[in-house]
Amino acid sequence: MRLETYFPYRLAIAAEAFSQKLVEVYGREYGLSREEWRLLALLADEKEVTSADLKRRATLDKVQISRASKRLEEKDLVVGRIAEHDKRQRIYRCTDAGRALFAELFPRVEARAEAILNDLSEPDRLALLRGIAALTEAVGGKEPNGSA
Repeated sequence: MRLETYFPYRLAIAAEAFSQKLVEVYGREYGLSREEWRLLALLADEKEVTSADLKRRATLDKVQISRASKRLEEKDLVVGRIAEHDKRQRIYRCTDAGRALFAELFPRVEARAEAILNDLSEPDRLALLRGIAALTEAVGGKEPNGSA
């Protein structure tokens, strides 16, 4: 077997390459890591989110969430506190500055993603979206909008 033809490897390489194109916007221009961007994106539209929910939704481990949230707190983009109901959990919320940064940044990140996807033919783009949805369902995951 050649690694270059192994589907999970090819999928990971494509996802990483796509992600790196987005990092050019939020990383190089705004100094955010991929983990910080994910947390900021998840927190921007929510009142509060627990560390357990962040772990599940951001597909990050506890250490990645802890480090990214600490950096975001140092940048005054999020605040966190210990949950009253479970001292092992933290509850995070976006600050006004965090929401403002996300509102400024998201259209630029989205435009970069759309530019990449627009390089695909319409049939290829639709097939990719259908394929991602089918693969997500096949592995028992949930689509980002909450549907299975």
